[in-house]
Amino acid sequence: MKRLILCADDYGLSPGVSRAIRELAAARRLNATSVMAPGEGLAAEAEALAAVAPQGFRIGLHLTLTGGLSPLTRPALAAFPALPALMARAFAARLVPALLDTAAIAAEFEAQFAAFRSAFGQAPAFVDGHQHVHLLPGIRPLVIGATRRNAPGAWLRQCSGPRGAGRGGKARLIAALSAGLAREATAAGLPVNPAFSGAYAFGRARFSEMFPQFLEGQPDGVVVMVHPGHVDAVLGRVDRLVEPRAEEYGYLISDALPDSLAREGFALA
Repeated sequence: MKRLILCADDYGLSPGVSRAIRELAAARRLNATSVMAPGEGLAAEAEALAAVAPQGFRIGLHLTLTGGLSPLTRPALAAFPALPALMARAFAARLVPALLDTAAIAAEFEAQFAAFRSAFGQAPAFVDGHQHVHLLPGIRPLVIGATRRNAPGAWLRQCSGPRGAGRGGKARLIAALSAGLAREATAAGLPVNPAFSGAYAFGRARFSEMFPQFLEGQPDGVVVMVHPGHVDAVLGRVDRLVEPRAEEYGYLISDALPDSLAREGFALA
């Protein structure tokens, strides 16, 4: 039986998202979650998760530079941009470094690591990025450096595998952005996951059809990301991904999940 790390991203994004992840953790339908430190009420959400998470449940840091939450270092970092704007800056900064404020980003990362440790009482078990920002040029070395300083025992999420990063053009882009990350992390003394999957076009493909494909041909120890949630008023204000979260939750809590795992020879690690 192969081991699977089934990771729900975005814990702390909204009360409904956090509650859905806790319910799935308690039902043993997940074995990892990635936490957004800028989320409101982080200390209370951390306490609630600790009360239900089974032994061995992995809790990581979802480094956040995009979306509707507020930076912890305001006003030094006034607001998080949309992902396309950040990507444009990151790639343009290879020619004009001043276009990417690496000092402000590094300070925000330090604040997010500190907030995680304060809320959970320990360093994160792993580190990744909201909307995969940890893969971007100029930002990637900041992530590696911050992880080495603040969580030297953590592993870093690389986002490619035997079938890319999931299904569709979005998955191919994520896998391409991840090129070289495993090598750079290993050189810095940080382990990485052996493979990754879970990316698909939200709202244009059914999660129930995608999930079994995420497991096909994957090795032992693969990380599959998911984004379950209960839709609430806060979620609509801070994120554009809304209804697909409810669909993912419905699948993960149903009998379809263990059936898919059994067919592909996986068990939650």
